[in-house]
Amino acid sequence: MTKKKRILSGMRPTGPLHLGNLHGALANWVEMQKTYDCFFFIADWHALTSDYESTGRIAEYVRNMIVDWLSAGLSPEKSTLFVQSHIKEHAELFLILSMITPVPWLERNPTYKDQITQLSNKDLSTFGFLGYPVLQAADIIMYKAYGVPVGVDQVPHVEITREIARRFNYFYGDIFPEPESILTDTSKILGLDRRKMSKSYNNAIFLSDSPDEITAKVAKMLTDIQRARRSDPGNPDVCNVFEFHKLYSDGQAIERINQECRSAEIGCVECKQIMAQNLIKALEPLREKREYYEAHPALVDDIIADGCEKARRVAHQTMAEVRAAIKI
Repeated sequence: MTKKKRILSGMRPTGPLHLGNLHGALANWVEMQKTYDCFFFIADWHALTSDYESTGRIAEYVRNMIVDWLSAGLSPEKSTLFVQSHIKEHAELFLILSMITPVPWLERNPTYKDQITQLSNKDLSTFGFLGYPVLQAADIIMYKAYGVPVGVDQVPHVEITREIARRFNYFYGDIFPEPESILTDTSKILGLDRRKMSKSYNNAIFLSDSPDEITAKVAKMLTDIQRARRSDPGNPDVCNVFEFHKLYSDGQAIERINQECRSAEIGCVECKQIMAQNLIKALEPLREKREYYEAHPALVDDIIADGCEKARRVAHQTMAEVRAAIKI
């Protein structure tokens, strides 16, 4: 039997997961369980890089994220699900890698530059924020992952990990494989206001939202801004609600709405109501699983503990090799 290749990825626990997270990463992870040896972790130390001043809810977000993952279809039988800070070896490897990582590599990181600009309301002039790619590299190579599932904009993150692994191997011997970027398909989905779906923009539909909350949020979604009256023909090509129909309505409904919007046979209110009901129906299995796990907190505790133990065993072996290689 061919051994499955290992992949690793993580998410920062900064709040409840939304549809953008589901279509941008989580749905791909669920499918990857079929063909890869999957390690998925909650990156709570990474959450400190930009939110170090307000840490009070991180533990709550960690637990909610695990429940979201399980509800979406991640399986503790198929994947290793763990919490970064529970595996102290990550901090040790981060320290060692920080000794060999040139500062210019970190300063040229495009995400570092973008975040400094976008989060100008926060003081990000910290060593932790500058050095987060080193911690990220430690997260990945600790488990000798073959690859990391990413979108195109995240490829530079994996490339700096490859460079750090290559530099370590040059100094100390071939310990770490250089991970590949596994490009994943993502469905286009924007927030209620057509900006990127984000908790900080207050424009997200969360996986944990109730049917009533989903209905209320969908009712506020922007449509074709050129369609001022019910009798005006619309253009589904520029309508955010229609993009959601493509994900959550069947082919016949999509075609009907496409035609009737253009001829003003259907209004935006009715269009939103149809989409909201289809979205609610699609998320019903996730809601049922969420209710189950929320009713069984001890089971969630066991899943976290078991996943951390599996990850810890791998990390312990890796660090034994690292210490031997650097002769400490």
